[in-house]
Amino acid sequence: MTPTPQHNRISIQVSLSGYSFKVEQDGVRRTSGWLGADRIFTTPEFQRRYDEVEISLLTPKCALVPAHFFDPATARQALADVVNLREGDAVESVPVPALGAVLVYSNSLDESLSKVIAQTVLTTSGDSVKVLPELYFLLGDLPRCTEYNKIIASWRDGWLHLAVAQGKSLLLCNVYEAVDFTTAEYFIFLAMKKFQLNPEVSTISFRTELSPEQEMSLYRYFKSVEQL
Repeated sequence: MTPTPQHNRISIQVSLSGYSFKVEQDGVRRTSGWLGADRIFTTPEFQRRYDEVEISLLTPKCALVPAHFFDPATARQALADVVNLREGDAVESVPVPALGAVLVYSNSLDESLSKVIAQTVLTTSGDSVKVLPELYFLLGDLPRCTEYNKIIASWRDGWLHLAVAQGKSLLLCNVYEAVDFTTAEYFIFLAMKKFQLNPEVSTISFRTELSPEQEMSLYRYFKSVEQL
């Protein structure tokens, strides 16, 4: 009998204060917790190659634009209309075909950690992958939520990344400045109220790791709390 080929992937989240990663191999997942930048060259998981590599940067500089309105020539202005851009900030875009939209973003955060990780953690073919904004992966994970109300968030270093959908309809996709987790919860419940979603019958999913206290705080309001 021919052995079933193994499949492994790594998902890395990077922020100004450090990074975390999840390694999945044959359905088994291991998580690292939040690590400081000084650990990057001694992380054994970064010395391997993977069938899939995903690197996200928790940048607040993002805007989702309907594809039929998107013009590469005006992408910078479209982003500058909704976030604070500095003169030297590089602006890029990535299509989100499932939503008929384009995510315009800037990874210019005065950090080099994401670039170092992208050059270090390679695919099995030896290729590096593009660092994409956290919001892109929130949108990509919406179909993983099996319930009709879909709420996905990430919070780290004072920024809440939030996506909300009902069925296949995207209701909200935004990044909020939230200096602490209580403020992050405020923005989550503000969105729930705006779209008349009842947290008592809804599940909220987080891509970033929650502390036991943060998870219990959410459980006071939501039917269930999951970590993707």
